[in-house]
Amino acid sequence: MEGALYGGLPRQATEELCLQPQRSEEAKAFVSAFLKRSMPKMKDEAIQDVLSRKAVILEHYARKRKKQKRKKPKSFTAKQRREMRLFEIEPEQQRYAIFLPLHELWKQYIRDLCYGLKPDAQPQMVQAKLLKADLHGAIVTVTKSKCPSYVGITGIILQEFKHVFKIITKDDKVKVVPKLNNVFSLEIDGFISYIYGSKFQFRAI
Repeated sequence: MEGALYGGLPRQATEELCLQPQRSEEAKAFVSAFLKRSMPKMKDEAIQDVLSRKAVILEHYARKRKKQKRKKPKSFTAKQRREMRLFEIEPEQQRYAIFLPLHELWKQYIRDLCYGLKPDAQPQMVQAKLLKADLHGAIVTVTKSKCPSYVGITGIILQEFKHVFKIITKDDKVKVVPKLNNVFSLEIDGFISYIYGSKFQFRAI
């Protein structure tokens, strides 16, 4: 067994593999060192006993890879957004005509959302879609309110926050209208829908 294990390779094989021939003592030392590294838990006597009886199955210890935690990008706080004036519209941009193209885009968006808004479309379906739709660009009118001064305000929704709509009117005035206790109407392609602001209270857009 030892002769086969530690014996040198044939001369032709060493030349083809570009190996330097080793003496049996060197080969034995190499094999012993290799087995100790490969089977660190076994004693020398046990290794020799295994070699003399059967084939050796070398142990493999896989290195545990450390999972890299992905850092989530930090978002701005409400205070930081206010300080950076991210949601402020410059006075020279507060003109109703500027936002009419936005309204046209919104109408096309709603038509696509409601499968074309055909004349035979179910009003309940349109109403349900509007409750989940993005209202930026919609023209709305305050039809009912606990505060009479809000009734009749009509304009394009520029911004929607959790508790208010920011609307620009035809006379280029920006109005901040609370959602709570207000009912809004909007019309598109002959369909008139009424939305209760309280149902939009929890939308943070």
